[in-house]
Amino acid sequence: MIKILIVEDQTMLRESLEHLINTQNDMEVVGGTDDAANALDLCRELQPDMVLMDVVTKNNSSGISNAAKIRKEFPDIKIVIMTGLPEITFVEESRKAGVHSFIDKQMGNDHLFYVIRNTMKGFDIYSNSSDRQPFTARFSEKEIAIIRMVCQGMERNEMARELQVSESMIKQHVTSILNKTGFDSISKFAIYAVGQGLVAPDITE
Repeated sequence: MIKILIVEDQTMLRESLEHLINTQNDMEVVGGTDDAANALDLCRELQPDMVLMDVVTKNNSSGISNAAKIRKEFPDIKIVIMTGLPEITFVEESRKAGVHSFIDKQMGNDHLFYVIRNTMKGFDIYSNSSDRQPFTARFSEKEIAIIRMVCQGMERNEMARELQVSESMIKQHVTSILNKTGFDSISKFAIYAVGQGLVAPDITE
């Protein structure tokens, strides 16, 4: 069971998130607050596995700066920052604070569950508006094949044999994919692609 603390100053949204998350068999909301300044004390009291926190809360408290405090005292607690204004400065600040994942509030419920589960598995997911546009980029046929192979868990040498190219060529294609998507890891993109239904992992070229 993933124990979640919600930090959100909009009462209706906080309560909606609590209800939504509690519908999942593997998740439970253990507490909530409207002020990020309270988050560290609540982590001490409630021992959550994850903190789902707005970027700015009541009293102008910064979710990001308070996330850094939580990470320092509780390095095992996962932090997911939410925002309705996914500005690039928030993303950069979140990374520096050690935030594991960063999501746009405009994303759907399924995406929220996907982020929670995969963040708990150790993946850092930064799904903001600047990430969305690159997915419309056109991949080459070989790039699509490589994405599918990564989803299947294939190693680079296996991909090279399958596509009858060198491993260095596979590396070049992977670099191209990352440049188009904004991700810093092909495995992270593969997880995202499967989670969003952008690619079926059991399909091969």
